[in-house]
Amino acid sequence: MCVTAVESRPAGVLGESKRSVHRPFGARVKAFVALTKPRIIELLLITTVPVMFLAEQGVPDLTLVLLTCVGGYLSAGGANALNMYIDRDIDALMDRTSQRPLVTGMVSPRECLAFGIGLAVVSTLLFGLTVNWLSAWLSLGALLFYVVVYTMILKRRTSQNIVWGGIAGCMPVLIGWSAVTNSLTWAPVILFLVIFFWTPPHYWPLSMKVKEDYARVGVPMLPVIASNKTVAKQIVLYSWVMVAVSLLLTPLGYTGWFYTLVAVVAGGWWLWEAHALQNRAKAEVTGGKLKEMRLFHWSITYVSLLFVAIAVDPFLR
Repeated sequence: MCVTAVESRPAGVLGESKRSVHRPFGARVKAFVALTKPRIIELLLITTVPVMFLAEQGVPDLTLVLLTCVGGYLSAGGANALNMYIDRDIDALMDRTSQRPLVTGMVSPRECLAFGIGLAVVSTLLFGLTVNWLSAWLSLGALLFYVVVYTMILKRRTSQNIVWGGIAGCMPVLIGWSAVTNSLTWAPVILFLVIFFWTPPHYWPLSMKVKEDYARVGVPMLPVIASNKTVAKQIVLYSWVMVAVSLLLTPLGYTGWFYTLVAVVAGGWWLWEAHALQNRAKAEVTGGKLKEMRLFHWSITYVSLLFVAIAVDPFLR
């Protein structure tokens, strides 16, 4: 389903309306850091470093880990800054994004654009010159996919935006593996798929919570165009596939008993929460009693536990 995106503000409106804003140096530094969305990047690093331990089957070179983390932060930060540059028109109209640096005027659109492009260039060169060029191209590909395919093409046009746009968030597992081996194999592909199927049931509960925001600006997140019952059904379907895919690593010989135990227990708890949400949606529970954010918060814990298990497992085999 497609909708017409809200019309972008005329060029310069945000900048002109905020010219009188006091912009102290410290606040400006914090604003540029905020452009990178550090909390999101923390999650990306959680899915990168453990894969390096799995690829090494032990402790990888710590300098390589540091360079990969720095490169990953700069690349994801550049993508997030460019995302804010493109979405500055709707960010100004949504409650959850109304304090972003471009909306408040702490950073101008031109500064944000230059900052995002600069981070993209630096991260690509850092990866290529200090890690390897396979990781560099994967990182650049993730950035371009997030900015062009998700932000510019999918986000305002289809309810499947987060499904396919989530591919960019799957790339860190490939980057982590390639940083160590300079190659790819089935293990990172399986973990790529885990994150792919994790992303929609991770984000849709949050979208259910703030769907009025998205509806106001014409962004067709699934909860905007479908009932809670339909969204919850989709969450359950993706959750089952995610848990099933997460269990493929062991029969293929990449992980042992510890990872399997964590994947089964954490996955079982995820499915319990997903079905509980579906039951509440079927009963037409609304408001705070729907408790959709329970699954959102658990989804972060789940992926953290799963990838910590990936890092620990090689030491227990």
